[in-house]
Amino acid sequence: MDHQEFESILEAYPVRLENFEGPLDLLLHLIRRHELSIYDIPIHTVTKQYLEYIELMQELNLDVAGEFLVMAATLIHIKSRMLLPRIDPTQEDPEEDPREALVRRLLEHQKFKAAAELLHERETLRSAQWMRPDGPIAEIAGEAPEPEVEVDLFSLISAFRSVVERSKLRPKLYLPSEQIPIEDRIEQLMARLSETEACGFEELFADIESRAGMIVTFLAMLEMIRLKLVRVFQAGVVGPIRIYKRARPADAPKPLGDPEQRHAEEVARALAASRESGDETGEPGT
Repeated sequence: MDHQEFESILEAYPVRLENFEGPLDLLLHLIRRHELSIYDIPIHTVTKQYLEYIELMQELNLDVAGEFLVMAATLIHIKSRMLLPRIDPTQEDPEEDPREALVRRLLEHQKFKAAAELLHERETLRSAQWMRPDGPIAEIAGEAPEPEVEVDLFSLISAFRSVVERSKLRPKLYLPSEQIPIEDRIEQLMARLSETEACGFEELFADIESRAGMIVTFLAMLEMIRLKLVRVFQAGVVGPIRIYKRARPADAPKPLGDPEQRHAEEVARALAASRESGDETGEPGT
């Protein structure tokens, strides 16, 4: 594919306002996370990071649509063009910096996202950008902490990558392979949140050793977010992430075998078993 074809693909890439977590959002996430300038993108670093995210998303069995792959091909093409030596190094390159078309798309995407947020209804906007109240914390600490903002998918993937990388540094334990169904893992996480109401992102993986178990845990958390069982917040761009149990709204999806109903049934069974045990011993169950 020649230079013109790649540029035309990039220029024709559609900005889909209903999709706030597409290829351009991933690029913006990488730029913000590494505190890069959108006007001077280090294409080698960004391309490497982008491909690593694509690989991890595929391993997580997330829907890596064709647009992500087109953007990956575009980044690789731009990188290869920038590696080519100039015919005459003493003269300025008359061609456009291959990154400029990408910068235009990123700026346009930011502009349309900002406009879309202004046009959204107030409740929709609160749902997308909800911030946790910090009044009680400020009263105790004497100063207001950095506000926690609801996390996007790519920030969660970044946190998951960090958990996986740190797990490689732990001593190897040869244990039977963990085969945990996502439904069972959701029940385990809900039981933990019922005790604490909130926990740190890394705490979700504290009882998991294998990479397969980590992936199941991450997918279970994504499903809990989709079903509006939890909300996930982060302080700052690279601050700690915490998962909070939430009061489930009426419009939350209610699939068959709904985790909230399943959890309630598990709690009821445990309570009944505890009472029966107390009856048999003549003492109240614990």
